[in-house]
Amino acid sequence: MTRLIILGDELVAGSGDERGLGWVGRAVARTEFTSDTHVITLPVPGENTSQLAERWNREVQLRLPDDDEPVFAAIGLGVADITAGISTARTRLNLANVLDGLYNLGISTMLVGPPPLPTVDTNSLRSLNKVAKEVAQRRNIPWINTYDPLVNHEQWSQEFSSRDSHLPSQTCYGLLAWLVLHEGWYEWLAS
Repeated sequence: MTRLIILGDELVAGSGDERGLGWVGRAVARTEFTSDTHVITLPVPGENTSQLAERWNREVQLRLPDDDEPVFAAIGLGVADITAGISTARTRLNLANVLDGLYNLGISTMLVGPPPLPTVDTNSLRSLNKVAKEVAQRRNIPWINTYDPLVNHEQWSQEFSSRDSHLPSQTCYGLLAWLVLHEGWYEWLAS
């Protein structure tokens, strides 16, 4: 049985989605797995990369199989580093430590970048996105850029302007899932 572990914050949990699926549920629902797959989502709302770096190993170790079954781990990076005032250098180090640790466990990993959110400074989001991309590329792991395709996306912007929420709606999560599915999800799971 394959194990698919998804780590991240409230965006991994699908918070704000009227259907409760988020991008993870939508991506999994549209995936035809080639073997029995156990999907394990491990979100912590508001989690920054320092907190992720502290918990990921304990959480993942509890869910590793006893045999050589394949394990995949996706990290959905949120914006909590910005709101917590964590420097880009610290974010880079935290992400590198988590990704290197997963690699050392033999886990195939993907990094999903942060989307543009209306309550977060655009320049800070661009910097966070750039750091995450660099960390993923240096490790030759799949990187899903959600920021650039959505920052000026009309439907994404309209959804936030029509609601009193800082979290994505059902429509926005659908857009996130589409990006994940079409920017390397299937290829990553087939590796």
